[in-house]
Amino acid sequence: MILPIYIYGQPVLRKVAEDITPDYPDLKQLIANMWETLAESEGIGLAAPQIGQAIRLSVIDLDVLSEDMPEYKGFKQVFINPHIIEFDDSKTDTSEEGCLSLPAIHEKVVRPTRIHVKWMDESFTPHDEWVEGYLARVMQHEFDHLDGHMFIDHISPLRRQLIKNKLKALTQGRYRCGYRTKPVKR
Repeated sequence: MILPIYIYGQPVLRKVAEDITPDYPDLKQLIANMWETLAESEGIGLAAPQIGQAIRLSVIDLDVLSEDMPEYKGFKQVFINPHIIEFDDSKTDTSEEGCLSLPAIHEKVVRPTRIHVKWMDESFTPHDEWVEGYLARVMQHEFDHLDGHMFIDHISPLRRQLIKNKLKALTQGRYRCGYRTKPVKR
């Protein structure tokens, strides 16, 4: 089932998400719905708060970029209870980011190119690894959602001021996008 994407201004997007256990109700169906929602919205990542669930669950599909980034051919991964343990700040990269919860807003964000992450897969098998490159950026973006943050929190105060009217329009339901959304109730 395709779920609506929660738009900037929804309180769940600013909540710190809770870890879950293997007996979380209807987890397999929720994950299937997240994959379907992600595909429909043509995104590369989706965190549970973006569909109104304040739980530590995220899906990332980099296979859609494999024509330009062949190293991600077949990369589709579920991340349960992910936590970034450490940032390697010795090297950073600046790239433009966008977000399904912030339609039509794109800003340059500086992020470390390497992170230490702990997470569990769909079978609740634990993983503990250092991740580099574009995947590290996408993980930071998605896992920020699980800590109540968004990519716009990483831009300068000046850039934030320059997009203030766009953010206000989102909270007022004045936006267009090609996927189902759940705007802030007015």
